[in-house]
Amino acid sequence: MTASPYGQAGGAQPPVCPRHPDRVSYVRCQRCDRPVCPECQRPAAVGVQCVDCVARAQAAMPARRTVFGAKVHSGRPVVTMTFVALCVLAYAAQRVFPGLSTPAYFMPALGELEPHRFLTAAFLHGGFLHLAVNMYALWIVGSVLEPALGRWRFAALFLVSALGGSVGVLLFASPFEHDWVTPVVGASGAVFGLFGAIGLALRRLGRDTTQIVVLIAINAVLGFVIPNVAWQAHVGGLLTGLLLSAAYVYAPRDRRTAVSVVATVGVTVLLVVLAAAKYAIS
Repeated sequence: MTASPYGQAGGAQPPVCPRHPDRVSYVRCQRCDRPVCPECQRPAAVGVQCVDCVARAQAAMPARRTVFGAKVHSGRPVVTMTFVALCVLAYAAQRVFPGLSTPAYFMPALGELEPHRFLTAAFLHGGFLHLAVNMYALWIVGSVLEPALGRWRFAALFLVSALGGSVGVLLFASPFEHDWVTPVVGASGAVFGLFGAIGLALRRLGRDTTQIVVLIAINAVLGFVIPNVAWQAHVGGLLTGLLLSAAYVYAPRDRRTAVSVVATVGVTVLLVVLAAAKYAIS
């Protein structure tokens, strides 16, 4: 028989905390019965537990999830904040280096040879008001959608909707018209995709969607009324967001991840095929 290295209650050696062997402790963990010093004690329903037992218990607990299957995260919507920060930094760079946006804006005439423009254009903006309106909408909607869908699905929704916005511009453009060589910038396509997604999520939850439908309608009308607004990007982003978010919010509970991955890849491939077909017949 060997003696416990932590000492025994009533034994010759005083019990010591296993995490801090230099500290004598006569208080024991209710789970493992090991001595636990004040620094390692965690309050329990009866007595105290050591930090190791608490950590094991938390690891064994199932992760809390939202109604759409996303893991519940505490804190701020980091993906939304990242997209906002990227757009603000890009705008600042545009002001300091005016020619910096030239390789990044979208133009149907250049998209086939430089496909990165389909996405990079979403992070550029034509003026401060353009930036402010889009970032406000992104922050308001993203603060709700990101926690509900989860970080990776929200990021995918934003990026694929941005791609859909550029594809919308391409599909409505004619190689024989001026719009084929007109630069397009802005996160509006992505934001409209988020509008569609939050409307669909509210409908899935049985909530009133009147406000979001009115918001989409007002912004859609403004796209036709205000000059130099690419309404084509709004339409493309909205339809893409509706299509992708439908898979996210209506996926069966036991196959959410698989359905979400397949839908993300599938919608992206569909947009690429539509763009390729447009260039093939132009």
